[in-house]
Amino acid sequence: MTAARDEAAPVGPALCAYIAHSQTAAIPESFLSLGRLHILDTLASIVACRDLAPARLARDFAIAQSGDAWQNAATILGTGATASLSDAAFASAMAAHGAEINDFIPSAFVQPGPAVVSVALALAEQRGLSGEAVLRAVITGYELAGRMPKALGIGNLRRAGIANHGIGPVFGAGAAAASILGLAEDRIPDVITYCVQQAGGSWQWLLDVEHVEKSFVFAGMGARAGLNAALMAEAGFTGVRDSLDHPEGWMRSAIFTGGDADRAGLIEGLGERTELIHTAYKRYPVGGPTQPAVKGLLDLLPDLDAKAVDGVRIEMPGRWQAFRDAAMPALNLRYLTAIMLIDRRLDFVSAQSLERMGGDAAVHALMAKVDVVHDPAQETPPGQPRTESARVIVRLKDGAIREVYVPHVTGFPSHPMDAGEVEAKALELMTPRLGAERAQAVVRAVAGIETLPQAAVLAQLIAT
Repeated sequence: MTAARDEAAPVGPALCAYIAHSQTAAIPESFLSLGRLHILDTLASIVACRDLAPARLARDFAIAQSGDAWQNAATILGTGATASLSDAAFASAMAAHGAEINDFIPSAFVQPGPAVVSVALALAEQRGLSGEAVLRAVITGYELAGRMPKALGIGNLRRAGIANHGIGPVFGAGAAAASILGLAEDRIPDVITYCVQQAGGSWQWLLDVEHVEKSFVFAGMGARAGLNAALMAEAGFTGVRDSLDHPEGWMRSAIFTGGDADRAGLIEGLGERTELIHTAYKRYPVGGPTQPAVKGLLDLLPDLDAKAVDGVRIEMPGRWQAFRDAAMPALNLRYLTAIMLIDRRLDFVSAQSLERMGGDAAVHALMAKVDVVHDPAQETPPGQPRTESARVIVRLKDGAIREVYVPHVTGFPSHPMDAGEVEAKALELMTPRLGAERAQAVVRAVAGIETLPQAAVLAQLIAT
């Protein structure tokens, strides 16, 4: 563990050593347990989202681009179709983030599972590698996905207009691929430098409506770029060996110098603490910051009649405008509130429905009664971990008020889901498509992933 936080000290050598030895290093059981759960959560997301637009478009694109590349093929997860290695990983990652249900690291503003898990499983299938190799690679990938944006500076990235969501997955996928390929320590710098050259993404994803460009930035782009970086290094590509430490290198650029950059945090405690404890699950099929408001309204629903509601006010911290005005259904709290009041529940299909958001008159009428506002009192004090909260106030036509404050949602790092809750969520998402017996088989297989001689069995289990 790094004893002192010297921001001028090199970080590259320690990072490369960590990745290179990740397949043989001792890993605490608590890390392994979390790794299994996040693999399961990602696979469940893929199964649930396989027919949504991001998944369909990416799958068709991958198959079209692959041609007759059957010798290097891997399964597009959630289907029986195959494509070339990088195209399969790309399409699988796009499917995994086809909706707002996969895991995320709120402190880093990244969603690691889709890119990292898709790359690890694609390589394991193609190379005939074990479940244990996948688990170790996934844990390694989560470390880089979560640490890199924080090392560069969350505020620095935002001011530069660069999406953390496009940065973290590139390095996470690259690290996972380098780990499972068993690249030697002296090859890892080349993986990193090709990740550097491909790292990017714009915050304009907030303007996306169909969730396709968002899936590309959050998942598909990182999976393909990180995987290709590792494959290029394996093939002998060379580049700038100290891109993280050279005075004129990427990480020393003016964009990432000063501000809230935390270079030392990139390697501090590698192997001793893990980003997995900072990784959240989405209990509901909606965007992370909308979860507390959704829970609050669900808690109030038993005592509410939509016809009796005169207005709803949601108070929240952070980027409240984005969730008041989002064009994407699963991020728009006014839409989500309306459909929950009408349906008296929240389901996966309605939460993603552009058709209902755009064309349901009853929904539009209720949306006009919902306001989302900023509550400064709910903001996290400087230096403290980010949290998510909301206050939901429902005003009835008779003047009565129904109010609930939700300080957190189960699944957030401060209040994580336990194994049983993650498994229950996975079964809820997978059973409608796979059937109860096969969904249970997926849960069992992931729980015993280290015993799988061939990780490819997981792709087979979720193929439909």
